[in-house]
Amino acid sequence: MASLHLRDVRKTYDGGTEAVRGCSLEIADGEFLVLVGPSGCGKSTLLRMIAGLEEITSGTISIGDRVVNAVPPKDRDIAMVFQNYALYPHKTARANMEFALKLRGVDKIERDRRVAEAARLLGIETLLDRKPGRMSGGQQQRVALGRALVREPAAFLFDEPLSNLDAKLRHQTRSELKELHRRVATTSIYVTHDQEEAMTLGDRIVVMKDGVVQQVGPPLEVYRRPANRFVATFIGAPAMNLLDGTVAQDGRTVELEGGARVALDSPQTPGRGVTVGIRPQHLQLSADDGIATTVRVCEPLGDETDVMLDGPGGTSLTARMRLDAIPAVGDSMPISPRAGSVHLFDAETGLRV
Repeated sequence: MASLHLRDVRKTYDGGTEAVRGCSLEIADGEFLVLVGPSGCGKSTLLRMIAGLEEITSGTISIGDRVVNAVPPKDRDIAMVFQNYALYPHKTARANMEFALKLRGVDKIERDRRVAEAARLLGIETLLDRKPGRMSGGQQQRVALGRALVREPAAFLFDEPLSNLDAKLRHQTRSELKELHRRVATTSIYVTHDQEEAMTLGDRIVVMKDGVVQQVGPPLEVYRRPANRFVATFIGAPAMNLLDGTVAQDGRTVELEGGARVALDSPQTPGRGVTVGIRPQHLQLSADDGIATTVRVCEPLGDETDVMLDGPGGTSLTARMRLDAIPAVGDSMPISPRAGSVHLFDAETGLRV
């Protein structure tokens, strides 16, 4: 195992497109780090630079104490698991898993030991003599994981490995990945656009946008204290509601368009332009002095209901509530945030206040 260090890593393509802009990260030995962000944010490019599949434009990448900028992928002591599994269709699961070991000259006894151990960990002992064409997508993914495991690398790199699986299998495999990491404790970097996947898998998550790291931290810390408006709306489902307003003269409330007010947890500078953030789960039915909204759409989810609302100044809000009766479209619904649940961001910079 090994730690990884990225120092001001940048990637600029011909034509001047900046895919990654000055990324610096410290990944601890044995840590499971998740890179998350929308398509085109640079997360896969960053992973491929760590793997050596993309040249870096500037900066430094170190695995352990060794700078690997000029080291070929095969000599970086990493194993990568791809989105499309990349299995040889004419080889059995066993042959796929041991192929890289053969190339490295590992003797048969050691190859058999590693394949058997990986198969046991992944529960694929009965698949070892099958070819990929006779396996389901989930089984192929386990074989791809096994192929990475047998190499016993310093680090694992995962490039959206679950995106081709259906929702139920993705959830199951995600749990198995977390348990697998607990057992082998190998440094892992995982790329996904799915914020739920990031939250459940990562020891820490790295939220990216437009090639720039927006926030790094434990999942619950990022969820509870997003660094800016982008992180606030990207992490958490449904997305956080954002309402523009101005800090009132009392310094303890924000006046929204339409005259409604939201109480603040701590005093702010009167007259300051701010954006109030409220998660859908933290909105509740209020007295008449709450935020006046009108029901647009209701989505019953079982015990809870997602209610899409038209708010002040043409804003749209979502509330996730436990309701005794589903409201009708067009109903008035005054709402307010629960005490202590309001997030505040600067109107100009978007940074957390």
